[in-house]
Amino acid sequence: MEFAFTDEQRMIAETVRGFFTEHATSARTRAAMAGEGIDRALWSAFAAELGLAGIALPEEHGGTGLGMIELALVAEAAGAQVAALPLLGHAMIGQAIAKGGSEEQRAEWLPRLAAGEIIAATVWAPEAQLVAGRLSGTFALVPHGAVADLLLVYGGNNAWIIDLKGAGVTVTPHVTMDQTRPLATVILHDAPVEMLDDCDAAIAAALAAGWICLAAEALGGAQETLDRTVAYARERVQFGRPIGSFQAYKHRLADMMIEIEQARSAVYWAACAVDENSEEAPIALHAAKSFAADTFFMCAGNMIQLHGGIGFTWEHDAHLYFKRARSIQTLLGHGAYHREAVAAMILGAAA
Repeated sequence: MEFAFTDEQRMIAETVRGFFTEHATSARTRAAMAGEGIDRALWSAFAAELGLAGIALPEEHGGTGLGMIELALVAEAAGAQVAALPLLGHAMIGQAIAKGGSEEQRAEWLPRLAAGEIIAATVWAPEAQLVAGRLSGTFALVPHGAVADLLLVYGGNNAWIIDLKGAGVTVTPHVTMDQTRPLATVILHDAPVEMLDDCDAAIAAALAAGWICLAAEALGGAQETLDRTVAYARERVQFGRPIGSFQAYKHRLADMMIEIEQARSAVYWAACAVDENSEEAPIALHAAKSFAADTFFMCAGNMIQLHGGIGFTWEHDAHLYFKRARSIQTLLGHGAYHREAVAAMILGAAA
């Protein structure tokens, strides 16, 4: 597979980088963290001004008709600034409905998702069972569950969408490590649900979008930690010269750069494989999520260390990246799960 960005993709990447650099500032992110964990003004601008809330949704339902590569470009730019946006749930539920919903469900929900009018969340719950067409149960650790309007519950061979503002829903928010993507417990009491038409297709599409979104966020965050650390290494002087001139420091930066470039290849391999319906897509998705998440965590830890005393203060942005990196490692399967999946695909029964 040979891959290079098109002119349109390069333009999208440049546009979203500029947008998030200008608007997703540390001050705005921290203000969102102190509130409900989402920058609603940023989300509105992202949807209305850029028109990118429907980046990978079909044109006939208000989207742009683009694919996973373009979603990855957007997620990478958002991740670079640790933007407090509900992009993960939005991407997952949008793809689930687009690929597995009925025509009526696509017509009802996709235009609203593309316009950024509703906030979405998802939760993996293979044990969930309907009783008389209604769903009950406790679903823990739902990202952005406290602010979401629509919930996708998926697992096993089932995929349902639930109006979180409707009857039979109780939501309890939690204070979590990554306050830019806060978690909540959702309790359903005989809540009415809509089952998607093709649950298998919906689940596969949701997971692919989720893994690509998280992997691309991790890639953007890792690159930003390196860029900021390099800038600091040039301006911080110790023993009469910039600290970046010391060999041990340079080795750490070089290690970060090598891992990031490998993660970049993995992320866009996965996105390209999904867009082309390649048989490599399953292994590429697992590889991208595990490798990019671990790379981000390593780079975020190095950022704290290489910034010295200032890097250890809670006020420094290094901790925003470290918390986001730790969160991404856990969401939608830890690295060990994804590496085991890769091993099983390659080695079969021998794994």
